[in-house]
Amino acid sequence: MTRIDPLSASSAMRTLPNRRQWLATGGALLGASLWAPHAVLAQRTPDPAYEPQSGQAGKDVVWVPTPDELVTRMLQLGGVTAKDYVIDLGAGDGKIVIAAARQFGARGHGIEYNPDMVALAQRRAQAAGVADRAHFEKADIFESDFSKADVITMYLMPALNLRLRPTLMKLKPGTRLVTHAFTMGGWKPDESSRAAGASAFLWLVPARVTGQWQLNYPQGKGHQSVPMEVTRQNFQFPEGRVQLGEAETSLRDARVAGERVRFAFTGTDGVLRTFEGKVSGGRIEGEVNDGQRRQPFSAERRGDGPEIEVTSD
Repeated sequence: MTRIDPLSASSAMRTLPNRRQWLATGGALLGASLWAPHAVLAQRTPDPAYEPQSGQAGKDVVWVPTPDELVTRMLQLGGVTAKDYVIDLGAGDGKIVIAAARQFGARGHGIEYNPDMVALAQRRAQAAGVADRAHFEKADIFESDFSKADVITMYLMPALNLRLRPTLMKLKPGTRLVTHAFTMGGWKPDESSRAAGASAFLWLVPARVTGQWQLNYPQGKGHQSVPMEVTRQNFQFPEGRVQLGEAETSLRDARVAGERVRFAFTGTDGVLRTFEGKVSGGRIEGEVNDGQRRQPFSAERRGDGPEIEVTSD
């Protein structure tokens, strides 16, 4: 888990084990967390003098701080603005939510199981002057509702990321997910970044575009209206085909990034056209580029398709 705000960045790096050391010891530390009496932890009165220690056992995880520089980079990677609502899963001492409020003007909510950490995060938000925009809750992330988030941040073990993945995939299209260190298995990140010697990864929850569509676009001096079927979608990568009269052709370079969709195919005039648009309910609207000019296109959903495929890895 995250999150400590050490006296200095250098002290944070002195206490933070390198990734290989952590991965080597993480299993043992995680095992140590199994003896923790979670019911007692949940009921205990928070200690006002509590100070977390890097590597301490918690519920399902060990707690290791995220470097301040990476916190800032994670929020930049997530495109956080003052209009956003940020939820940190496993908020620790609250540094990510506090940074989102203090540096980016966002509203934030931290979900943390350890009541001492929650109390510490609340004190730190008060001290930072952002208690009105940075809130913390003692709760289990697997029993919480974070559907209102615009941005979700995490520093969890890989197995927990995979356990959360089905829930995250059901969030509203365009929700930004940012993790420290660990990926989402077969769900490829849309962008990766590094700061302070650590990695961060970004995913955009994709809109589902599977199904039957009627695609309308200009061609030459006329207009084409053709059936398009998206037969499957593996995370943000759809596959499908377009019926061009007697000919049929596959979608090329198809990808979904949040609410944005892109695909291309070669028309009956031999011209490769690239379509870029926004999915809104049962409609796609955007621009098609034939290599010489951009013109409007649209597509209307005529039939539903299968759910987004989520592989088991």
